[in-house]
Amino acid sequence: MTKYEILLFDVDDTLLDFDLAENAALDRMFKEENIQVTPNMIARYKEINESMWRAFERGEVTKNTLHNTRFSIALKEFGIEVDGTYFESLFQKYLREAHHYVEGAYEVIAHLANHYHLYVVSNGITVTQNKRLVDANLAQYFKGIFISEQTGYQKPMPAFFDYVFERIDNFDNEKALIIGDSLTSDIKGGLQSGIDTCWFNIRNVENTSGIEPHYEIKKLQDLHDLLNQKIAL
Repeated sequence: MTKYEILLFDVDDTLLDFDLAENAALDRMFKEENIQVTPNMIARYKEINESMWRAFERGEVTKNTLHNTRFSIALKEFGIEVDGTYFESLFQKYLREAHHYVEGAYEVIAHLANHYHLYVVSNGITVTQNKRLVDANLAQYFKGIFISEQTGYQKPMPAFFDYVFERIDNFDNEKALIIGDSLTSDIKGGLQSGIDTCWFNIRNVENTSGIEPHYEIKKLQDLHDLLNQKIAL
């Protein structure tokens, strides 16, 4: 039998497909504002957004700065001046309405909830992530939902994980496993906090980060075999 009792899950691109949700929200936002965007503009926004998220994980920018400036910074490169805070509010409004599953997510979580204590650990916005999890009928399976905005810290900061661990009854590092798609957030944070880690390599990319997870899976369904057999990869 597996040694794990506590499973910590990331949300975006682990349980819910963020690419689909993001693209749908961006499309609705730009249409509402009558802004004609090109694939190049969307790609550039995503590059800037990704860079700012990595800076946020390193503690170099605040979440408010990230959210309230990413659209104004990206669009300014194309000669479009916008109110970043207003665009962020529109984006979050539409993002909250998107809850596309990662393949197998509902079935896997519903099954695991019968055998493990499940928790969410996310760097997203509290109201957005909570609504998406509720609308996806996933929230019911988690004993706790921990989001960086609520905790005051973010993955991979040890303080985020300390906050989570302190609020889980009888928490034991040796019996906990974090599952997430981000090496720099989920896996690095788990390693720094002394728990085992499972990288959900959803895009089947090469790991050149130097961050080494305890396990790697390509499909969420692979968790069943991993947890039952404890096969280190």
